[in-house]
Amino acid sequence: MRDYIILTDSTSDLTYEMRQQYGIEYVPMQYIIDGVEYKASLDWESHNPKEYYDLMRNGTRVFTSQILKDTYYEAFHNAISEGKDVIYIACSSALSASINVARLVAMELTQKHPEAGIYCIDSLISSLGQGYLAMEASRKRAAGLSAADTAAYIESIKLCVNQCGTVSSLEYLRRAGRVKASKAFFGNLFGVKPIIISDIKGQNYAYKKAKGTLNARIAIAEHIRDAANGVYEELFLTHADCEEDILLLRDEILKIAPFKNVTVSTIGPIVGASVGPGTVIAFCHGTEVTIEGNE
Repeated sequence: MRDYIILTDSTSDLTYEMRQQYGIEYVPMQYIIDGVEYKASLDWESHNPKEYYDLMRNGTRVFTSQILKDTYYEAFHNAISEGKDVIYIACSSALSASINVARLVAMELTQKHPEAGIYCIDSLISSLGQGYLAMEASRKRAAGLSAADTAAYIESIKLCVNQCGTVSSLEYLRRAGRVKASKAFFGNLFGVKPIIISDIKGQNYAYKKAKGTLNARIAIAEHIRDAANGVYEELFLTHADCEEDILLLRDEILKIAPFKNVTVSTIGPIVGASVGPGTVIAFCHGTEVTIEGNE
């Protein structure tokens, strides 16, 4: 059985410690501020989270770009040259076109190297939901599964990764074209918070409202409790420079869903550019997502 690498990208929001623990690599995207392009490092090499999100709070527009073909080619080719296969777990195709570029490169390389396996998986989610799938792939690799079997397993569970969160303002998601919601929803947000899930197509879907921040936390906690369906193993929480808010959400969830292991991290620069400062998101493995959002 061939060894294989597990690869993700800047939208996975995996910290350095997580990537080291699970042996996960990533290919970087780029973000642009005032015409200057920066590597979207998960280790915040160009701006720290406070600097980055303060720029957004002060009105600076942050633009993002998908992964270049050459970047994929180098990452995939390096693995093949070492006699390894590749599992690439990409951001949801509803949020980024990068998966299409990756699949094109994979097809070109496997035609030249038919012995190699390159498995490009559309995660249908982003942030630590995507990162969780990479960690699961790593666990299967450690258990001795082949790349093909691990890829098939990740495909089978990806819609069982449940996301629920809220944003300080829907304007960032709307401006980036990264949210589905009715026109009536956008027109009536005074005093209420949108509750956002990842739907069956991998879209961010604002599916209901909660009046005030406390009720939003309760709504998210209840959604995660129901999604976990009584199996409270791992809870993943991520935030856009609002640590106090994410810790309050953690406590609200743990009141009604006693997860054994809780991970808290910061939303990285690519996802952060779309959701904006003040965002909190929870993820867990549970029941399969069946909701489809429509405008």
